[in-house]
Amino acid sequence: MTVPTLKLHDGTTIPQLGFGVFQIPPKDTKQAVLQAFEFGYRHIDTAQMYQNEAGVGEAIAESGLSRDEIYVTTKLNNGFHRPEDARRSLDESLDRLGLDQVDLFLIHWPLPTRYDGDYVSTWETMLELQRAGKTRSAGVSNFEPDHLERIVEATGSAPVVNQIEVHPYFANEAARKATHEHGGLVEAWSPIAQGAVLDDAVLLGIAEAHGRTPAQVALRWHLQRGDIIFPKSVTPGRMQQNFEIFDFELTEDQMSAVDGLDKGEDGRRGPHPDEMDVIPD
Repeated sequence: MTVPTLKLHDGTTIPQLGFGVFQIPPKDTKQAVLQAFEFGYRHIDTAQMYQNEAGVGEAIAESGLSRDEIYVTTKLNNGFHRPEDARRSLDESLDRLGLDQVDLFLIHWPLPTRYDGDYVSTWETMLELQRAGKTRSAGVSNFEPDHLERIVEATGSAPVVNQIEVHPYFANEAARKATHEHGGLVEAWSPIAQGAVLDDAVLLGIAEAHGRTPAQVALRWHLQRGDIIFPKSVTPGRMQQNFEIFDFELTEDQMSAVDGLDKGEDGRRGPHPDEMDVIPD
């Protein structure tokens, strides 16, 4: 199967399905990514705070794939928002990944209660790193509408993507709408709510109608909404199932039924971006 690619507003393209390595132990990352490559994944989503960039780099080096076949995203550590720290950290990420350039570099969290509330200079640095050729594209993660408005108003440049929590129980429509209004695409982390939606009666019914799993239904819902997704599993069978979502389609009624599962803020499973302020040791 061929993964669809979506065009970003800076003229580059991005695969709509990727393999996320969040919570994969560093010692297991290389093998997990190599397995993902075997199933056909070509988009790898990592982060400095995951501490497994080196394993991703080892897998890329051993894969036999050419660099232009692989799309690599990494994210800025919460402790490195100051411009000089951000510049240094990307150089260190490139060294761990064994690359001259990443395809996408994201501010992992806005941290509005840290750094005197200054995430604008961090965004300016991301744009600088893009101009320097160290990342092809620059984006953000976990930005709320007011966070997006502030950086766009200050710089005149909008992120190409905003990677946010989105799943059937938390559609996060305000952040999705704001991202789209600024020309960006939405990347959905936790696309199946860390497995919470898999026993849902609505998803089970739709899955039975298509001869699919509830996870495949949830992931297909994301695709048809235009989200970019990173299902996370190191189980080979599930990795393969998560990849096999391009040969069926949900009806309008089925899409509406999944839309109806949204619980608003009660469905949020991760921290609220206005409150998240953790800086790792």
